[in-house]
Order: sequence, then structure tokens, then C-alpha cells
Amino acid sequence: MMLSKLFGKSKQKTIEITAPLSGKAVPLSAVLDEAFAGKHMGDGLAIEPVEGKVTAPFDGTVAHLIHTNHAIIIEHASGLQLLIHIGINTVAMNGDGFTAHVGSGDSFKAGDTLISFDITKITAAGYPTITPIVVANEDDVKQLEHIVTSGDVTAGNEIILKAEMNG
Repeated sequence: MMLSKLFGKSKQKTIEITAPLSGKAVPLSAVLDEAFAGKHMGDGLAIEPVEGKVTAPFDGTVAHLIHTNHAIIIEHASGLQLLIHIGINTVAMNGDGFTAHVGSGDSFKAGDTLISFDITKITAAGYPTITPIVVANEDDVKQLEHIVTSGDVTAGNEIILKAEMNG
């Protein structure tokens, strides 16, 4: 096991992704942004958050933290990359109301807080808080299984997606 960590990606083929936010899970088609609703950014689902906190859905590293802290791409040891995008058009808030607890390249454990955000501030600014959670590198994924398609989820509790990696 240690050698796989030293020499590249882990041999794990199927990754269970837990809910990174607490709230109501909805299909991507419910997101009022064609880039997400049309799955142009990748397949996954969205969560209407009830709490302003994104937690790590698995152990991994931060592949990229958007400088305005409203979006993050995280990577599992298998190579799976997940984009978590808090709200729609929230980049226009220039980071106001968003606090990153990790930076690009940082390692984290499942359940660690990655980003906290102010739901009230986002709503007051006129932006939806719905948060798409999508696979950023679909070409590396053989199969994505939707375990949860709708309903209430609690961060870290429910497995929402299972990704089977290629190779």
C-alpha cells in the first residue's frame, strides 16, 4: 500500500463519495445554469445547502482552490477529481462570504472542513446557493453511479455517488 502512494495513483477502483454538504440533494438538471444542468462541467448532482460548510467527501488533496474561495477541485488518490461549486455566479462576490480552510496542494481527511460560506450573504447578494458537485475528469471514470438523486442529506453521512475508475 505504501509503495502505491509513493509511485503514483492508488489501485483503488471504486470510490465512495459522501455528501460534502448538508441539505437537499437535487439532480443537476435543477441547477439554473446550463453549464451544470447540461452536464458540460461533468456529471454529478447538486445540493441546496442548509449549513454553510463544505466538508471533504473522502481523503485526498486539493487539486485547485479558486482564488475567490467559491469553488474547489479535490482529488482522491485514485485520480478522481471532484468540483464543488458553491452557488451559481457567486464568483461575482469576489470571495466575500467565503472562507477557505485549505489551499491548493493541501492534503485532507474525509470530514475535514474545506470551505465555509455565509448562506445569508450569498442570498442577500441575489445568488442561488445551490451547489453542484461534479466529476471534473469524466474521461478517467469508467462508471458513475448515482446513489442519491434527491432528498435530504447530511454532510459525511450519506454516500451520494460511486465512481469506478478506468485502468
